[in-house]
Amino acid sequence: MIPDPNLTTYPFTSGATSYVRDLKIPIPDLLEKRAYARARRRGTDRVIQAIEGRIKSNTEIPPELELLSYPIARMIVSCIDDDYLIRRYALAEAKAVHESLRTEPRDFLMAMGQEFGMHSKPLDQRFELYFAEYIKYANRMHDPVWKLVNRRLYHGSVMLTEREFRRLLQEAIRDHIQQDLPLSVPPEICGALSHHIADVKTSLGARKTEFEIEGAVEPDAFPPCIAHAIALLQAGANLPHSARFAATAFLLNIGMDVDGIIHIFGGSPDFDETRTRYQVEHISGSEYTAPGCDTMKTYGNCAGADDLCARIKHPLNYYRIKKKDYTVKPGVASKV
Repeated sequence: MIPDPNLTTYPFTSGATSYVRDLKIPIPDLLEKRAYARARRRGTDRVIQAIEGRIKSNTEIPPELELLSYPIARMIVSCIDDDYLIRRYALAEAKAVHESLRTEPRDFLMAMGQEFGMHSKPLDQRFELYFAEYIKYANRMHDPVWKLVNRRLYHGSVMLTEREFRRLLQEAIRDHIQQDLPLSVPPEICGALSHHIADVKTSLGARKTEFEIEGAVEPDAFPPCIAHAIALLQAGANLPHSARFAATAFLLNIGMDVDGIIHIFGGSPDFDETRTRYQVEHISGSEYTAPGCDTMKTYGNCAGADDLCARIKHPLNYYRIKKKDYTVKPGVASKV
């Protein structure tokens, strides 16, 4: 019986790692014995759910098997060794934890933060966090409220609400999970997990090729800069405001609807549907035109330029030229 239920809720902590190690379960047993079949299935589900965007809690599985599913999930992710998968998995695990942190007392939050390099102190109803530790995680946030110039400093520390501290803690946990992957997994372990790995690869392949957009929009005709920005968003990366604006304006210019764009932004670590909808609708209502190539280069958003890029001056021109290759003509099947 697990002595502390937090070990299951926070399986990436040092306490959880020590508990699993002390169980002294032989790896072959964990990967092959029927007693651990549900842990293996749950580990696979964790990864597949991460690909889909959210890891759901499972109260039907015994706590010990739920805890064991975490190292199994990490083995599966490591065997596949795909950067996109690693990013999405780490993000999903961190997001799932963020939900649990909402009910934890302040002392617990501070202890958790300390384990992952956030040395905070209580101050009235707030948290103090040294500015260097704050910048490490807050510089990924897009909302201006996170900029250091907009924060209150007290003897070199930033003042945070509990909600803000939890948000930064989510980023610290995400980094911890992501930086630890991929593990060095022997081939025989990957072989024993081959069936589970195949299930994850199927889900991963479907996710990578999925582009839920409608109308005449042709994803294969996207210029490299826009395709790169969208790939990063779907992989859970944070983009600078200039890149997010460029991608949004471009997608609106070529006819994608607001809901389709919001769906793409859903993979962002700090995704807020209400705020994102407001921003996208504002750009849509203002009828902005996507930035030209020179502007994209100025802001460091020109990525993966190809031969066609050298002949055009605007991402929309690239799209118009490429789209001709995918237009349905009489008697000719579309490539999409």
